[in-house]
Amino acid sequence: MKSRAMQILLAFIIVIAVVSTGAFYVVGEGEQVVITQFGKPVGNAIKKAGLKLKIPFIQTVNRFDKRILKWDGSPNQMPTKDKKLIWVDTTARWRISDPLLYLTRVTTETTALSRLDGIIDSVVRDAVSENDLVELVRSEGWENAQEQIKEIGYAESATPEIVAPLKMGREKIMRAMQQSASKLTPEFGVELVDVRIKRINYVDSVLKKVFERMISERKRIAAQYRSEGEGEAARINGEMQKELKKITSEAFRRAQEIKGKADAKATKIYGDAYNRDPEFYSFSRTLELYRSQNQDKTRMILTTDSAFYKYLKEIPR
Repeated sequence: MKSRAMQILLAFIIVIAVVSTGAFYVVGEGEQVVITQFGKPVGNAIKKAGLKLKIPFIQTVNRFDKRILKWDGSPNQMPTKDKKLIWVDTTARWRISDPLLYLTRVTTETTALSRLDGIIDSVVRDAVSENDLVELVRSEGWENAQEQIKEIGYAESATPEIVAPLKMGREKIMRAMQQSASKLTPEFGVELVDVRIKRINYVDSVLKKVFERMISERKRIAAQYRSEGEGEAARINGEMQKELKKITSEAFRRAQEIKGKADAKATKIYGDAYNRDPEFYSFSRTLELYRSQNQDKTRMILTTDSAFYKYLKEIPR
């Protein structure tokens, strides 16, 4: 019985010793592992997650990321096919496809990124130098953009290369870049998933001229709109003045007709009244004349036989 207990205790001690010396290790879901023995790989890469066993002290666990990794290049100046110097900022996505080859050829992620720097930079330079700037900027669906340009009235001032048919486009160029670079990365145990151009811009010396041209073009379009607006305003104002003169002329004509009829009616009334009693009418008009001439600053010099005093002479004394 004692011997049995000793065996169990000894087995337990051995298990604890094995565990404490690192015989077991865990492979995570996003990891892949290569076991090395005295610096040399042993067996195939372990890509399945779970609890694994290795020889303590002799074997070493080398862990590599199984997920898609990011590469970001530094913006570089590159000349295009049409001799335009531009800044190109590129990014890429990659992953470790062969951990054994990656361990022997690259080992660390820093070294892998350095290798990708040289590969992707050369591929991007070749693609930029083989295409015009408009091809690097435009992409599929440019026909819709052309329709929008026509709608805003910009097509008339657009340069020929802007409205020219699309040969490749940005998306096809980036796919060609990815295919070219992918041929050089498998020797490092790396798979290049995607290569993208993040940003394209003119160099500072050209950028200022581009902005000046854009400002000048916008001013030209604004001046055109203002000119068209002023022409439309002049047309509307001319029609308004014409209508106003027509209304004024019609009103003046109507007023003159009413006034003429009123004068004629008044003359008729005066005539009828005069014909009824011409003497009384003459007397009434003379009194009105006396009243209108009775002013402090008015001086009249008349002879005594003047007809102006006709009715004053006839007043009985």
